[in-house]
Parts: sequence; structure tokens; C-alpha cells
Amino acid sequence: MSGETTHPQPTGVLLFNLGGPETLDDVRPFLYNLFSDPDIIRLPWRPMQKPLAWLISTQRYKKSRGYYELIGGGSPLRRITDEQALALETELTRRGSSARVYVGMRYWKPFIEDALDRIAGDGVKRLVVLPLYPQYSVSTTGSSLNRMNAIMSERGTDGLTTTVINSWQDEPQYIAALARTISEEIAQSPSDDRAGVHILFSAHSVPVSYIEAGDPYLEQIKQTVKCVMAELGSDRPHSLSFQSKVGPVKWLEPSTDQAVRRLAAEGVSRVLLVPVSFVSEHIETLYELDILYRDVAGEVGIADYRRAPALNCRPDFIEALATLVERAIEAPVSAAE
Repeated sequence: MSGETTHPQPTGVLLFNLGGPETLDDVRPFLYNLFSDPDIIRLPWRPMQKPLAWLISTQRYKKSRGYYELIGGGSPLRRITDEQALALETELTRRGSSARVYVGMRYWKPFIEDALDRIAGDGVKRLVVLPLYPQYSVSTTGSSLNRMNAIMSERGTDGLTTTVINSWQDEPQYIAALARTISEEIAQSPSDDRAGVHILFSAHSVPVSYIEAGDPYLEQIKQTVKCVMAELGSDRPHSLSFQSKVGPVKWLEPSTDQAVRRLAAEGVSRVLLVPVSFVSEHIETLYELDILYRDVAGEVGIADYRRAPALNCRPDFIEALATLVERAIEAPVSAAE
């Protein structure tokens, strides 16, 4: 035996997520960080980015603060992501891996640079990057990768090798877990017409210009929906909508608000909302889906409005993430630039 190992050790796994304000006082600086990102708001003249971010965050934070008050005074995203990291590390250990799992948020603590500090301090030589966005968009995974690469370029990588999981929109275990959340929620509906429940998948919207420029997000969202419906039975009534648009540019449609109103106009009385681009509870599930669109459904006469929970730390979802990591560890590696 040569004594060589296939993979440099120790191995780390870096989970990317958006981040969220943990207290009401965090809302304004969080919004400033968000709108300072040129992958979120694209301006022809870069020096205008931070002044515009200051203006938008100043104008919006009181309204946004009110939304966070309604869901308990802050976002649970960091807590949930930390729990996912611990659950994933535990599952990987159970499978015989010694990989450590780290969390790096794009717009709030712990930032990606904080995670990279910990990774360097622990002497990690092999890194698997796993965005907690199943579908790739330049505004989510792309933005986080841009930030990570910029930090690595600035600091150097000291022999670190990386494997990036760009997207996992059709990973079978993920699809099965998502389908189960839907089945379990439909089972809570009155038994006389469970087959008639309309499944409305709601994804975060992105500007149409991103899709026209080649962003694969829309096609990958559609792939996820198709795969989930293949599990559930494609004859079930279902549709896709988009939420959370910001600003005056053209975004993907129909909006979830429009979709709920259209279903009511068509006589649909039972709707199950499914967050399809989110894997953790946060403001867009807990406020938009649970409060805002529930109010819309009540206003337009939809009697049975339900929402499938986000995957969070479901064991079958954590197993899906572990499978993705194991596969990435087996993949050829490339030296980080």
C-alpha cells in the first residue's frame, strides 16, 4: 500500500444560508447588508450601491420590523440552521465520517467570513460547500459563492481544496422528504375530498432579467415541482407561484397573492401552500405564507387554507443532506483559488 489517502483531512462542510435579524434592533442593519449586495440589486454604477442600500433600509425597516414582531420578535433562521448543522454532523458521524459542519450566512451572523475563520482555525484541508438553497440562483447560491471566493482570494487558502454542490433540486431523498411533508399535511384535511386539495408551490421570486441572462433558477424550480408531483401523483391539482419580490423591475409571476385570488375565482376551496425554495422556517414562511396569504385566502373565501411545514431538521431531510455530502466527498477535488 502506498499510504496515500484519497481525500485530504480533516474535512469540513460549509452550509450557506441567507441569515436573518435575530432581534428587532437587527432588522435595519440586516436590510442594509441585503441591499448592499450587487447580486440582489444590480446598479450600472457600483458607487451608488451602499447609498441606495442605506436609503432602502431606512425606508423599509419600520415595516419589516412590524413583520418580525408578528413572528416572535426576530428570525429563527440562525437557530434552525445551527440545529441542521448539528443534525447533519451527527448523521455523518453515524455513517462513519469525521467531517465537521459549519454555518456561514450571507447577510447576518455568523457571516461567511466568520465560518471561514473557524474552518481555517480547525485546520480543515477539504471543504464541501453545501448551500441550503436546493435550486441555484445568482442571487442566492451565486452571491454566497462570490463572497466566499472573494474572501479566499484576499486571504489565501493554505492548501484548502473545495467541492461545491451548486444545486440539488432533483435529489431523490430531498424530493421524497418534501413530498412527505405534503402528504402528511393533506392527511390533516377533511377526509371527504383530500384528492381535491390544490397544491400551490410558492417559491421566492427573482427578476425576470436574471432568467433571461441564463440563471437556471426557474427551470430548477419547475424540476423540483415535477419530481415532487411524480411522487404524489401528477393528476393532483397543483400550480406554481412566486413570492417576496422587491422593487419596480419585472419579477417572475404569478405572485402567490395573485395565485390564491385566481384559485378562489375558479371555485377552489381547499389550498395547501408548499414552500418550495425554502428548507427552513423564516420570515417568508412564518409571515408571508402563514399570515399575509392566509388573510388573502380568508378574504377571497378559501375555506381550507393550509401550509406544509419547512423541512427544518426532519430526519429524512438531514439524511438527504448527508447523502449529498458523502457524494461530494467522493468527487474529484479542485484546489481553491
